[in-house]
Amino acid sequence: MSYYARHVFFCCNQRDPASGRSCCNARGASEMREYAKQRVKALGLDGPGKVRVNQAGCLDRCEEGPCLVVYPEAVWYTYVDRADVEEILVEHVQHGRVVERLRI
Repeated sequence: MSYYARHVFFCCNQRDPASGRSCCNARGASEMREYAKQRVKALGLDGPGKVRVNQAGCLDRCEEGPCLVVYPEAVWYTYVDRADVEEILVEHVQHGRVVERLRI
C-alpha cells in the first residue's frame, strides 16, 4: 500500500533563459505548488494516507505549459492560474474525477 493516497508533483524546473527552451518555473510553478500545498491542508487532505504535494525537477514536458502529475493515476495536467489548480485539487485530488479540459 502506498504511503499517500495521491501524490501531486509540480514541475518547478528553472532553465537559463538563454537556453531558448521553456520552463515551468518561469510560468509561476513554484507559486502554484505553494498554493496547492496550502489548499490541500485547508481541505483537510494532507498527511499520511491522504495527499502529498511536492516539487519536482524537470518532468520534461515544459513546452506543453506548466505541468503537474497526479499519482497513482499518472494523470498529467497543465494549468494557467489558481482557478485551474483549484479545479484539479477539488475534482481530481479530492473527488477522483479527472479534469479532461486540463489534461495533457
